[in-house]
Amino acid sequence: MKNNCFVFKSFLNQPIRLFLTVLGSFLFIGCPPLPEKSDIRIKNVNLIDITTGEVEKRDIFISEGRITKISGGDSTNVYRGAEVSINAKGKYALPGFWDNHVHFRGGDSLISDNKNLLKLFIVNGITTVRDAGGDLTPQIMEWKTAIEEGHLLGPTIFTSGPKLDGPNATWAGSLVVENEMDIAHALDSLGRIPADYVKLYDSRISAEAYLKTIIEAEKQGIISSGHMPFTVELHDAIDAGIDGIEHLYYIMKGCSGKEAEITEKLRKKEIGFWDAMPVLQTSYNDSVAAKTFARMKANRVYSIPTLHIGRILSYLDEVDHSQDDYLKYMGSGIIKTYEGRINRVKNSTPEAIQNRKELDAFFGQLAKTMSDAGVSLLAGSDSGAFNSHTYPGISLHNELAAMVAVGISPLKALQNSAYNGASFLKKDADYGQLAEGKIADIVLLNGNPLKDITQTQNLSHVIKGNQVMNEKDLKALLASALNQK
Repeated sequence: MKNNCFVFKSFLNQPIRLFLTVLGSFLFIGCPPLPEKSDIRIKNVNLIDITTGEVEKRDIFISEGRITKISGGDSTNVYRGAEVSINAKGKYALPGFWDNHVHFRGGDSLISDNKNLLKLFIVNGITTVRDAGGDLTPQIMEWKTAIEEGHLLGPTIFTSGPKLDGPNATWAGSLVVENEMDIAHALDSLGRIPADYVKLYDSRISAEAYLKTIIEAEKQGIISSGHMPFTVELHDAIDAGIDGIEHLYYIMKGCSGKEAEITEKLRKKEIGFWDAMPVLQTSYNDSVAAKTFARMKANRVYSIPTLHIGRILSYLDEVDHSQDDYLKYMGSGIIKTYEGRINRVKNSTPEAIQNRKELDAFFGQLAKTMSDAGVSLLAGSDSGAFNSHTYPGISLHNELAAMVAVGISPLKALQNSAYNGASFLKKDADYGQLAEGKIADIVLLNGNPLKDITQTQNLSHVIKGNQVMNEKDLKALLASALNQK
């Protein structure tokens, strides 16, 4: 067949009648078409199927920022030479990591410091982040567009825009919702940004406004996620249509055999948020928890445990972070914001400090039990300004390791990053798996993360669309994050 094709090509400059005669005869024989051309070829890589954990040697072809073909064996007859060819023998391929809970915030004085964090995500193979609300929405949208257009190197950003809360909210930039008019105005405002989902916060919002906001978002087909006022019972938030529960305080409340009683005390202001913690922890009920997890699973409600930051904050009294490797990449303005939580620990009673540590251990068990029950989790770091020593980039890997440390399998932990993240935001048509037609956000690892989750940090290459960065490139990018802080 190769000789036939060669003869066919030699006739291209002959008279048209002869050309058409030969063309017809070779079409009948079945001469294969000329192979397609790709921009990037990743050869002989161990591709991890994120849904099953199966590992198979594959070639991955990328054109115009998307995966155009995945094949096994010799692919030379399928595709012509690529502009970039990566021999990935011995490497492991996964979807680029997602950090499903980050913050860009701190006001105008921290715009530059926040922008510099974008590099730290890419250096760590994090190709997508879910921004969970702050006061830098105009800047975030500028960065988001610049990244999409290739003018700025950074992760794809999906953002909630400003948080929704009650009057005199804790966080700057929050939109106030007290009544139905406020809710309509807030959702319209988020739509104009446009935000990718609604983030609710619990510092001042009333139970009524909270539930009505979720119901209205659900009516409009808007994804909602957030904290939950302790004046609301978890099953009411789930029934209203909330899609994601940030942190584990609120799920713990829904697993208590005394939730209704504690909720009533909170409504009457007989106890406060932190007063309720020990009572909720000790009143955890396996039967109630099983029903709560079944309700979450049936309603496709995701949990974002944020285990790593919980441990960091629980041990601020014991751990000296002054020599942390990543501290030097934080701008001085961001480091200044760390002082608030650190000082609160210094002023806490020994009993409060001990309670926090016990709660941290309890949350690890809760995350494992919930995962075993089939509730979908999202891996998120909660990194950013004000969240002391929880560093953007590396903290996502620490979150994955924390999940595995409490007994969640490495495969499930990995699914909790890009795969579940894309599903939660309904972006799974483009993201979440390495499959033909998907956007080519890919990490190549030097070791197998299914056997050792810390191998997620052992990066060989980061591919984002048609951008390819090897280990040398990633080291240079990390150095530039230091030089420009």
